[in-house]
Amino acid sequence: MPVISNRGTQMPASPIRRLVPYAEEAKKNGVKVYHLNIGQPDIQTPEVAFEAMHHLDMKVVEYSHSAGNESYRNKLAVYYREMGVDINPNQLMITTGGSEAISLSFLSCLDIDDEVIVPEPFYANYYGFASSTSINVVPLTSDIDSSFALPSFSEIEKLITPRTKAIFICNPNNPTGYLYSREELEKLKEIVLKYDLYLICDEVYREFCYDGARHTSIMELEGLEDHAIMIDSVSKRYSECGLRIGMLVSRNPNIIATALKFAQARLSPPSLGQIAAEASLETPLDYFKAVNVEYNKRRNFLVDELNRIPGVFTPMPKGAFYTVAKLPVDDADKFCQWVLSDFRYENQTVMMAPASGFYITPGKGKNEVRLAYVLNVKDLTKALVVLRKALEVYPGRMTI
Repeated sequence: MPVISNRGTQMPASPIRRLVPYAEEAKKNGVKVYHLNIGQPDIQTPEVAFEAMHHLDMKVVEYSHSAGNESYRNKLAVYYREMGVDINPNQLMITTGGSEAISLSFLSCLDIDDEVIVPEPFYANYYGFASSTSINVVPLTSDIDSSFALPSFSEIEKLITPRTKAIFICNPNNPTGYLYSREELEKLKEIVLKYDLYLICDEVYREFCYDGARHTSIMELEGLEDHAIMIDSVSKRYSECGLRIGMLVSRNPNIIATALKFAQARLSPPSLGQIAAEASLETPLDYFKAVNVEYNKRRNFLVDELNRIPGVFTPMPKGAFYTVAKLPVDDADKFCQWVLSDFRYENQTVMMAPASGFYITPGKGKNEVRLAYVLNVKDLTKALVVLRKALEVYPGRMTI
């Protein structure tokens, strides 16, 4: 039998989806599964997006420009300027989701075996994107007891080697909900400029900030014109995960020109997705206000109830719609699988993402899970009852 490539062998499986077979088996047996494992919002997609798709006047679904439809890029430039990021349409590309924007950034800015520093825990697929492009992730470890704040900046500098080419952050953060302050971003800017690095920032959760906090884009920082790459997407903002429309934004013309060469090789981003995403720019502001209120309510409920469960601790996230919780269990991977395969409460169970999959430092996240508060409070209430009951009888429960 022919051998599989080393790249394919080393490509990590998604820790978010690894337990899907167990959830599917439970559902086949009539069990209600509450999905807290994945960031798939239940928020309704804006009506303007559906109207654009329902009223399509086309006979052929054609390729778009490799950088995306010009009309969409023009309107996106206006959108970004209104949020304080002054760019023109030639400084952005439409990609097949934010995922492709990250891969194109890695391909354009890093060579094989180059290094990118990423605060951990981080969105698990970042490691997959790095692996598929043959670059090395260097983790900068944060911990739950400090609410996943960045370690000292001297710790970041200790990780920089001649192979370091970029620092990559997610703001607000998935999976922790941590929101970087402007002061932290300015310090990162100093390091990036000192060592002539790229600063790549995944900003897809920009609208999801709480407690009056304001999101700061790295594109707002002066002096990073040649160094900053912003990753964006419509998936969470408009609850349009299935459109697969993202953006790569940079004022560095060499980055855009290089990324475009890779983009030309894949021909074009989704044509129908761009039509719906372009229409979504007309979404009324009331939509975002209502969504923010709803997520704030879910966040407060989930965090308060988790911290009421004996032995459980989670910090209060300031953004996105995730939190990482420490559980009184011997192994969160085993616990999450056991809850799906062996545990039922009133014919219900809950699916969570073991946090070990969001770290690459061995042993980290062993008793932590990521929970996405993408369900309404009624369903969150039921899911947390299941979790509490499961922890009471789990064979591997740790004493408090």
